[in-house]
Amino acid sequence: MVLSVCVGSSCHLKGSYDVIETFKKLIESKGVGDKIELRACFCLGRCSDGVAVKADGNYILGVNGANAEEKFVNEVLPLLG
Repeated sequence: MVLSVCVGSSCHLKGSYDVIETFKKLIESKGVGDKIELRACFCLGRCSDGVAVKADGNYILGVNGANAEEKFVNEVLPLLG
C-alpha cells in the first residue's frame, strides 16, 4: 500500500510533518514496513479538510498530530486486509 501524506502549504501549516513522524513510528512498531510505503506528496485537493492522507485511493481526512495514531490504527491498518 502507498500511504501519501500531503505536505502542500495548507497541510504543512496544519501539521503534516507531525503526521509523517507519527506514521513512521507506527509503521515500524506495528511491523508493517514491508506492506506500507510512506510518501510525502503535494496537494491532494482537500485543503479545507485538515492534513489529507491518501491510502491506495482512499482519503483519510482531518488527520493531525493529536489523532494520527487513532486514524492510522482505525483507518489505515484495516486497508491492509
